[in-house]
Amino acid sequence: MTTKIKKLLFDIQNSIQAISIHLGEKRNFFEYKNNLTVKRAVERELEIIGEAISRILKEQPDFQLQNARKIVDLRNFIIHGYDAIDDETIWGIISKHIPSLESEINTLIY
Repeated sequence: MTTKIKKLLFDIQNSIQAISIHLGEKRNFFEYKNNLTVKRAVERELEIIGEAISRILKEQPDFQLQNARKIVDLRNFIIHGYDAIDDETIWGIISKHIPSLESEINTLIY
């Protein structure tokens, strides 16, 4: 693994940790939905994750990461379809998919 890819993996790891910090320990959907600042912060971290994965794939197209293309597509949707972002969808992603991504990234780093 190149130094560049490892740095991008650390960026993903940092964004995942930041999402956890933004949401706090309660992780209450209704609080998330009603807090524009937290929603925007989480969306920004998802953008960073998607951009980092996009750069990894440009560096190494055969890089093995589950759902890599879907994550990049999510990044593009958040940026370009900002007015159509569904809170329930984002909540589902951060609740169901981010934990497995975090585990996969940690395995790749260490």
